[in-house]
Amino acid sequence: MEIREDVKYVKSHEWIKEEEGVAVIGLTDYAQSELGDLVFVNLPEEGDEVTMGEAFGDVESVKAVSDVYSPVSGVVCEINERLLDEPEYINEAPYDAWFIKVKDITETEELLSGAEYEAFVESEKE
Repeated sequence: MEIREDVKYVKSHEWIKEEEGVAVIGLTDYAQSELGDLVFVNLPEEGDEVTMGEAFGDVESVKAVSDVYSPVSGVVCEINERLLDEPEYINEAPYDAWFIKVKDITETEELLSGAEYEAFVESEKE
């Protein structure tokens, strides 16, 4: 399980990185490995509002469909269109395969450091 120190994490297994006031959001390495091979991604449209703690899209694997949750409230300013054609990119490079970028952030969930997230994942496995 790869954990990076240059991003923050939430307990629903998304990562978030702030770049010049814009939140970049993706799925953690742990989440993609638990889901298995991803075959489809459903993303919001640019201009859509997302709400902290609520699903903004979903991913479909050979096992199941899983929601992807927003760690912030704000407005989608960009989606990663590559994922629509290549959902397997999430499995290959989860920290490069961001899902959405969010601006006008009004609310942020409690964010975890890499060490805190790793401890959380370990506690879930017990």
